[in-house]
Amino acid sequence: MPQGTAGRDVMIYVASDSAGDTGELVVRAAVAQFHPVDYDIRRYSFIQDEAAVSRLVRQAKSDQAIILYTLVIPHLRNYMNQLSEELDVVAIDLLGPLIGSLEQRIGRISRQEPGLNHVLDADYFRKVEAVEFAVKYDDAKDTSGVRKADIVLVGVSRTSKTPLSMYLAHRKYKVANVPLVPEIKPPDELFLIPSSKVIGLTIDTHYLNVIRKERLKALGLPDSASYATTERIERELAYAKSIMDRIGCLVIDVSHRAVEETASLIMEHVK
Repeated sequence: MPQGTAGRDVMIYVASDSAGDTGELVVRAAVAQFHPVDYDIRRYSFIQDEAAVSRLVRQAKSDQAIILYTLVIPHLRNYMNQLSEELDVVAIDLLGPLIGSLEQRIGRISRQEPGLNHVLDADYFRKVEAVEFAVKYDDAKDTSGVRKADIVLVGVSRTSKTPLSMYLAHRKYKVANVPLVPEIKPPDELFLIPSSKVIGLTIDTHYLNVIRKERLKALGLPDSASYATTERIERELAYAKSIMDRIGCLVIDVSHRAVEETASLIMEHVK
């Protein structure tokens, strides 16, 4: 600890033209190396002009505080550097040198927009939330998801409902999917939500027959089971069509279509 400060709290100002979360995390990581130590972190967020920088530096001078700043707006960063040198205040630029090095290496000027990391964080958490939603409301395990979903996929077994749900979840859509089986009454919620949110998935009988036989083989079951017979598939498809007609939803034939292609059609429709 610098001479003359022994026995006193270490005062650290975290200054940012955004929220200041990044700077505070770095400060806490640094002071953890001196545990136990008394310290006080004061955050100064959303600094927008030189007047705010001036007040901050002069207060830091009075409090004998260290400043850690994450300013991405160049003129504020330059002013902070200049004024802290003039007033002999320790001020550490966390982002400036790295941004400068990246600009040289990448060959273009940075966007100079505060708070972009929070945009990325929010985007990431929306994606995580959508994936968790898709898992929770897969295969109508909980039909309450039908009302909450951005998109509801309906169709017979092996029409790529689950892979589509996960793909769309990574595009931040909350997706529920409902299997249509003649022996099981579809949930009432399907007929209470806007039909524009529901996407029906259909498939060619022969193509589904091949898919289901392969599925049975993978499970170690005979491919002659009724699940894969043409008669059973035709019955299921006819039943599914009746439900989709009743809903009045968009119907997409997924035969020989990649998940990405089908998802693109769905996203275009939803947008």
